[in-house]
Amino acid sequence: MTAILPILPEILLLVLGILVLIIDPFLKKDGSRRPFLGWFTAVGLLIILALSLLVGRPADPLLVYGGMLRFDWLGFAFKMFFIFAAGVTSLFFMDAEPLNRRAEAYLLLLAATIGMCLMASSTDLVMLYLAIETTSIPLYLLAGFLKGDDRSTESGFKYMLFGALTSAILLYGFSLIYGFTGKTGLYDLSQYFGSFNLVAVGITFLVLVGLAFKISLFPFHFWAPDVYEGAPTPVAGFLSTASKAAGFAVLIRLFTVVFPVVSPDWSLILAVLATLTMTVGNLIALAQKNIKRMLAYSSIAHAGYAMIGVVAFSQLGTSSTVFYLLGYVLTNLLAFGIVAIVGRAVGSEDYSAYSGLSRRNSTLGLAAMVAFLSLAGMPPFVGFVAKFFVFSAAIESGWVWLAIVGVVNSIIGLYYYLNVLKYIYLFRMENQDEQQHPIPVSRPLAIGLVLLVIGILLLGTLFGPWFDLATKAATSLF
Repeated sequence: MTAILPILPEILLLVLGILVLIIDPFLKKDGSRRPFLGWFTAVGLLIILALSLLVGRPADPLLVYGGMLRFDWLGFAFKMFFIFAAGVTSLFFMDAEPLNRRAEAYLLLLAATIGMCLMASSTDLVMLYLAIETTSIPLYLLAGFLKGDDRSTESGFKYMLFGALTSAILLYGFSLIYGFTGKTGLYDLSQYFGSFNLVAVGITFLVLVGLAFKISLFPFHFWAPDVYEGAPTPVAGFLSTASKAAGFAVLIRLFTVVFPVVSPDWSLILAVLATLTMTVGNLIALAQKNIKRMLAYSSIAHAGYAMIGVVAFSQLGTSSTVFYLLGYVLTNLLAFGIVAIVGRAVGSEDYSAYSGLSRRNSTLGLAAMVAFLSLAGMPPFVGFVAKFFVFSAAIESGWVWLAIVGVVNSIIGLYYYLNVLKYIYLFRMENQDEQQHPIPVSRPLAIGLVLLVIGILLLGTLFGPWFDLATKAATSLF
């Protein structure tokens, strides 16, 4: 039993995926029973989350399976994020054609979640690379899942093309690490990177390039807007949250464990990257009129905010990054859920499609306000608390100018989030009776939105226990 606990979530996810494939043939003859597949996946993920929390929690950090995985609170916390995000996304799948009619879509979602869970706890370069590919390949397929939609096909192809290139760069960096050290275990490698020399710089740069693509850091962010716009909206939401969080989990562990001496020397480089990422993401988002492209550039900016905690290179910095990612996963999933509902009802993703939303569906308008104000970092939502912690970590570590840049960028971001709310609350539909054009919300999406709104408010007001969990996760690294 002890040997199973470190990979209990992954085993249960695999079992759930197999059950989805077994059940699927019995549902094909009766179209009215197709929603069962989505409910089955969502409830299964909820059970996996509950079982993992009850019996699968780690005690002392422990290397398992020959040092391939580390059973600690950092990996466990991220696994819970990923499973929750997958559960909400499976609810969103139920209202998206043809995702809701294809068992393959749910299976790919579960496969990507397994890869993310392995990414969060991998402590060996071979296992880490396999986990990254296990995550990436299903997401390439999901991004291009709408075969009859040229934008979706283009999205999947671009994502695969750029992803394969950066995976090759990352693999080359890993091969150089093994070539110079003869080791693949992360906790064995720190002794070989004891100084800021040319070899360390070159290898770290290659690894950073590969991971920067996964989390869409500048200048490796160019794929995100096109991919998010063309991919099915629930897939874009999962890409922008869980996938990004998985990349940060790897980045945190690598720079804390493998490059503990090099990391402070890299802090200035990472600080410049964070600044450029925040600024470029926010400035380009100002000019967008398509809400999915705006959220894509917004997610780029949020990657810059989360990087501030990594730049701080302290326990508070790591804790604040973990907490920030938790809040970001909840908030951005909510935003993409709203986009999925409006896009399906109106058939457009332009800002104008949101005109009068607060009067066409007042509850949905309220959820949109929660989502966009939280993304903007306004109290009492989790976005405010998360930004406060990452900025505090930067100031504590002496990066006052970086915290100021973050505050200025938050003010810029507030403008385009309020611009969307302006359409929702102030604008009216042109030459249309708003009462004749309501926005319906299906039961699965309503459940997902309610869970996310409660999470955003809960973490924004009663943040103490959740930040303690993030601190526990950060402490387990050392």
